[in-house]
Amino acid sequence: MDESAQQILENLTEVEVAAEDILADKQQIVDLDLRRNRNREAFNALRNHSSNDNVKVCFGNMFIKFPQESARSMILKDQENLDKEINDLRKRLKAKVNRLNELQGKPELTGYNLAPLSNDEMKAINSLIKK
Repeated sequence: MDESAQQILENLTEVEVAAEDILADKQQIVDLDLRRNRNREAFNALRNHSSNDNVKVCFGNMFIKFPQESARSMILKDQENLDKEINDLRKRLKAKVNRLNELQGKPELTGYNLAPLSNDEMKAINSLIKK
C-alpha cells in the first residue's frame, strides 16, 4: 500500500475509534439514567409505604430485608453517585465530540458548551422580571 492510502486508512480508523467511544459513552448515560429512574421509583414506593418496618431490597438476584431508613439512605446515596457519574460522562462527551469534529475537519460546535443558570442567577432574573 502506498503512503497516502496508509495515511487515509489511519485517519479513518482514528475517526471510527473516536465515534465508537462517543457511542459507548452515550449508551452508558442511557443505562445509568434507567438505573436512576428505577431508584426514583423505589424511593417513591418507600415514601408511600405506610409502616416503618423492614422492607425487602433486591441485590442482584436475591432479596434482603433492611430497615426502611437504611434502604432510603442507600437509594439516596446511589442517586447522588449516579447523578455525579452521568454529569461527568456528559462533560467528557462534549470534549470527545469536539475531538471527533476536529478529526473530521468540521468546525467546533457553537453553543455546545453552555451551562445552565444557577439558582441565584435564576432568582435575580425572576426578581427583575417581576418589577
